[in-house]
Amino acid sequence: MSVPLQYRISVGNRFARELPEMAVAWQADDAPQPRLLALNEPLTAELGLDADALRSPEGLALLLGSSVPDGATPVAQAYSGHQFGSFNPGLGDGRALLLGEVTDTAGRLRDLHLKGSGRTPFARGGDGLAVIGPMLREYLVSEAMHALGVPTTRSLAVVATGRQVRRETLLPGAVLTRVASSHLRVGSFQFAAARGDRGLLTRLADHAISRHYPETASADRPYLAFFESVVNAQATLIAQWMLTGFVHGVMNTDNMTISGETIDYGPCAFMDVFDNGALYSSIDRDGRYAYANQPLIGEWNLARLAEALLPLIAEDQEQAVQLAVAALETFRPRYTEAWLAGMKAKLGLPDDVDDSTASSLATDALTLLQDNHVDYTAFFRGLGSVVRGDARPARDRVLDVAAFDAWAARWLELTLDADAMDRVNPLYIPRNHLVEEALEAATGGDLGPLDRLLDAVTRPFEERPGLERYASGAPEDFGAYTTYCGT
Repeated sequence: MSVPLQYRISVGNRFARELPEMAVAWQADDAPQPRLLALNEPLTAELGLDADALRSPEGLALLLGSSVPDGATPVAQAYSGHQFGSFNPGLGDGRALLLGEVTDTAGRLRDLHLKGSGRTPFARGGDGLAVIGPMLREYLVSEAMHALGVPTTRSLAVVATGRQVRRETLLPGAVLTRVASSHLRVGSFQFAAARGDRGLLTRLADHAISRHYPETASADRPYLAFFESVVNAQATLIAQWMLTGFVHGVMNTDNMTISGETIDYGPCAFMDVFDNGALYSSIDRDGRYAYANQPLIGEWNLARLAEALLPLIAEDQEQAVQLAVAALETFRPRYTEAWLAGMKAKLGLPDDVDDSTASSLATDALTLLQDNHVDYTAFFRGLGSVVRGDARPARDRVLDVAAFDAWAARWLELTLDADAMDRVNPLYIPRNHLVEEALEAATGGDLGPLDRLLDAVTRPFEERPGLERYASGAPEDFGAYTTYCGT
């Protein structure tokens, strides 16, 4: 059926039209008893949509993909990918659909995308469904990331389907409606390259350039300039992950966007106690995607993108490799530049402090946290109080007080800006024990804990009375935290 005019939005089919080899037209499953669990009203306004309309039965049908505007072509996207280092040419949206593209109020093209909308030809034995907990998890964490200023896909809504889904037990099903600059991935280019179809590869690259890096189209070597832009975007993104203490958990090449947005919040988590080896995914047994490995894996993934783009970078294979390697070699200095700039801000350092001093203070602070098992977020937030004359919020967290005092003496010799520090060091993040508490309650029908946690983490820098528990680490009995593939 068509969505009535009052609920109609213009949804394009540009991806499906321009790249039909990578798009399988498909229909979302019907939901027997749809019920809205979460609606992102600020994002709704950004997209020029009407929140009341989306809450209506017709609006829920749109959010579930069971009813789409005229002209839309929902498709499951094809892509390949390296999963834990092993190449799989036949991946794709196994339980997801791209509804199409919308133009937001700022004139930007954005994807509307579903997760949990049913089996597609890429399902590979899965049921294509999702359950309430994991979908609300993505909603919660992606919106927290957005509030922290980290480029990310966004969550528009989560709708319960009224269908029971079999996992370890029967759980209530749900569909997430996600918004992104696009869903183009490194794996998208690997798919085109694996087919040996230069025409498809060229159209895919032109499509990505038009959507994300139009300035590169006029470069002497546009596809090399495009690759350089993706390298820069990913170096900056991963630096921001590291600065916020975020562990993605599954950095397969099909989970690395061309746009430089964070995508796919599965076995992710924010660190409580700082640990370079922090790892939360139950399936990452070798620690490939541990916290400290994220920049190295990002670089490795970009090397796979370079391989796919070689035929477009230069006609001569040897020259193409040389150009791609030179571009890839900019990743580390760009990452270091972005990370150090972020650390200077977290430490409140003045603009004129030299990089060697700043780097020494930052790395020594992290060593202090690692050696003393200190809460990462709380420590950096507490440094503002140290500058104001009360060292306890940071100092009292460190067992080796002498080591803290020695570090702080060096740091306090500089002219520091406590207010600026509080604007970049969050007080509230999606702490793992609170996330689990909220998702368990929501699965049981109580959305109150989720709403309260969302309120905290979407205003992460503003200290508010009554939210003390949202700034505290996990209780001792919470234990080691593990996330699972289905989460």
